[in-house]
Amino acid sequence: MQYISTRGDRTPKRFCDILLEGLAPDGGLYLPEHYPQVSDATLTAWRNVYHRQGYSALAFEILSLYIDDIPAAVLRALCAKTYTAEVFGTGEIVPLRHVEDDLWLEALSNGPTLAFKDMAMQLLGNLFEYELGRRGESLNILGATSGDTGSAAEYAMRGKKGVRVFMTSPHGRMSPFQQAQMFSLMDDNIFNIAIEGVFDDCQDIVKAVSNDLAFKRQYKIGTVNSINWARLLAQVVYYFAGYIQATETNAQKVSFTVPSGNFGNVCAGHVARMMGLPIAQLVVATNENDVLDEFFRTGIYRVRGSADTHETSSPSMDISKASNFERFVFDLLGRDSARTADLFGPQLAQAGRFDLSADPLFAQAASHYGFASGKSTHSDRLATIKDVFERHGMVIDTHTADGVKVAREHQQSGVPMVVLETALPIKFAETIVEALGQQPDRPPKFNGIEDLPKRVVVMPADASQVKAFMVEKCD
Repeated sequence: MQYISTRGDRTPKRFCDILLEGLAPDGGLYLPEHYPQVSDATLTAWRNVYHRQGYSALAFEILSLYIDDIPAAVLRALCAKTYTAEVFGTGEIVPLRHVEDDLWLEALSNGPTLAFKDMAMQLLGNLFEYELGRRGESLNILGATSGDTGSAAEYAMRGKKGVRVFMTSPHGRMSPFQQAQMFSLMDDNIFNIAIEGVFDDCQDIVKAVSNDLAFKRQYKIGTVNSINWARLLAQVVYYFAGYIQATETNAQKVSFTVPSGNFGNVCAGHVARMMGLPIAQLVVATNENDVLDEFFRTGIYRVRGSADTHETSSPSMDISKASNFERFVFDLLGRDSARTADLFGPQLAQAGRFDLSADPLFAQAASHYGFASGKSTHSDRLATIKDVFERHGMVIDTHTADGVKVAREHQQSGVPMVVLETALPIKFAETIVEALGQQPDRPPKFNGIEDLPKRVVVMPADASQVKAFMVEKCD
């Protein structure tokens, strides 16, 4: 399997090359040259694999279609090492929970940091350690987080040989629990940088550093954000697992609703659908930062500046530049790399927007690719959290509440709608108390985490200062 850039660089790259690289040299994102097609017979075989051997065996079957430069026995062992009951709290790894009628939750937040990012990040940590060990190299990971990617990456990479993590986050814009998870880590290979700005400023810094090819090569810079194809690929697996749990035969279709800010989680669903998974709809649920909902409604992709990026009670979605969106647009435009490069390069840089509303291809976003969307506000998520608790006895987090609210607007009779749970409620306790008048459950291992000593450096939104800090810590 070879990988290409969304912006035209067709230098042949294999999986382990792009695993350590992040962005392509031309600033694009990597995608496989083609999506392997899953036949009815293969899906049936995978159904049996999942029921008899479990999630890690299913993960191996899917990942091996895209990873052919790691020996099969090693890849199988890495999957088995990653997806265990000890790490994820249940042998099912991603169990479905029935909510009402044809509405289900897929529990993705049983990992070490209580967020869906653990599903990919735990595997990424093991992949990094294997490949760096094989090459005898080291890697400096530069990431950006709006709340959950950071802790998931740091918990997955702490203590890993040959890896340092430099994680940027928007200063003061994460929940107290999220900040405590990251900033209380004292491992020698973990560095937290709070940026005076919003998440998009952090993401811009990561891209600016990644686009400085000389610096990137000298200091061996890699990424763990979903611009890294390996992150996104690992997430494809739980769409297949959710589908298998929600159906009895391959003749049935399933829809998924995905709370989304950076488009990585739902882009994995797009990949699964392109492979042939019978997905009826991929519903994108946004909060007040509704750049993605606006696109799927109107065809206009309009990023917002820092001053117009709302601070909300589902903070992990407080994003107005969805970096993974480029992968879908590349497919939507028939893999036209020149046009993709123009839209996400000069057009966004100069106008802050692009408009596909008059392009016949835009209609295919819904008709051919299954996308729909909706928006949820603070009052919506309070009402949804209260309703789900009072009617079904479940406490859901704020982002999952956005998903449930939008999912209910797009349900089709007889088609299971699976909402991807994104985090456990304790990560957003303040809003849960506002909705329910009571504290959510807290896993005992996190008791008192907010009171632990913290180690974090505050910086302005300046890529050069971040680079200087990295150089200081690497020398």
